[in-house]
Amino acid sequence: MREEEIVLFSDSVAKWIDEHAPQEKFQQWIAASSVPRELWNAAGDAGLLGLSLPEEDGGFGGDYRHEVVLMRQLGWKGADHFGISLHNAIVMPYIWHYGTAEQKARWLPRLQSGELVGAIAMTEPGAGSDLQGVKTTAVKQGDHYVLNGSKTFITNGQLANFIIVVAKTDPAEGAKGTSLICLETDGAEGFERGRNLHKIGMEANDTSELFFNDVKVPLENVIGDTEGQGFVQLMQQLPQERLNIAVQGVAAAERGLEATLAYVKERKAFGKRVIDFQNTQFKLAEIKTKLTVAKVFVDHCIGLHLKGQLDAATASMAKYWVTDIQGETIDEMLQLFGGYGYMTEYPIAQLYKDARVQRIYGGTNEIMKLLIARTL
Repeated sequence: MREEEIVLFSDSVAKWIDEHAPQEKFQQWIAASSVPRELWNAAGDAGLLGLSLPEEDGGFGGDYRHEVVLMRQLGWKGADHFGISLHNAIVMPYIWHYGTAEQKARWLPRLQSGELVGAIAMTEPGAGSDLQGVKTTAVKQGDHYVLNGSKTFITNGQLANFIIVVAKTDPAEGAKGTSLICLETDGAEGFERGRNLHKIGMEANDTSELFFNDVKVPLENVIGDTEGQGFVQLMQQLPQERLNIAVQGVAAAERGLEATLAYVKERKAFGKRVIDFQNTQFKLAEIKTKLTVAKVFVDHCIGLHLKGQLDAATASMAKYWVTDIQGETIDEMLQLFGGYGYMTEYPIAQLYKDARVQRIYGGTNEIMKLLIARTL
């Protein structure tokens, strides 16, 4: 696909966000701790779900560049609480890469239309970055599994009706006994959603506890139709998830820089604009340099990923370094707003709140450094 087509696609995404997720609506969604279900249907109607999947499998027919465009536009426009990129660039690829032909035909078109909203349930109250420590079990009984356990911090957890559950099909086998099992929640007895968790940032993104109490799931719902492949599947897909976080981190910080520049050019102190103080100029010069370096590195990683060459260590570098820079630069930008930066009506306050979780989810930055260190 030619570069000009990507540019045209980016313009169309920007217009869609302006129409369907303007800031006045997003403020309402923050208050409600969730985007409306109808937004998912609208995204499906616009062809924004399944961007990087082939058309024959129910996707848009693009590649990872289209996912990047969507993530960047959401970040630039302050609509990044909408969990569409998790649905597109994390949940759907598991089905496309590892699903059987029957599974792809059954689920991908419905995920692309918005009939199904996707989530992936990895984290548990006692297991976060250590995925080998999950306690949720899927015990085979006749023609189905019986799913028992609980998950927490699940993005899209209140609205999702298609959940990939990381579960132990053979607890004695450790990582080799882990499987990914798909649950369609509509009408699933024993499945319960806990509360919509109240977070210090990313408030419009519904994040939930999930409970599985003797939930029956057909045997054919294990991804790939083979038990014990879940840990390998997770490890193969986590680099893209971590690259997603880096892409989103740069976009959010770029939005912060745009808002900060507008503010310091307007705001006056001691008879001159804040931008005219040398300290302001130096701070912003440092921020622009750091964000430029971050974006160049992320673009490099995107290029590697498009060639199938992005390894886990490089993706970990992008995730940890960019999110550290995101937090650092947004903190510096908020300082330039003075007291107004602490007020929630200013976008820099929201960006500051949202940035903090970036160093935690997708694997903490400390885990990223461990993964990198193993390659030394």
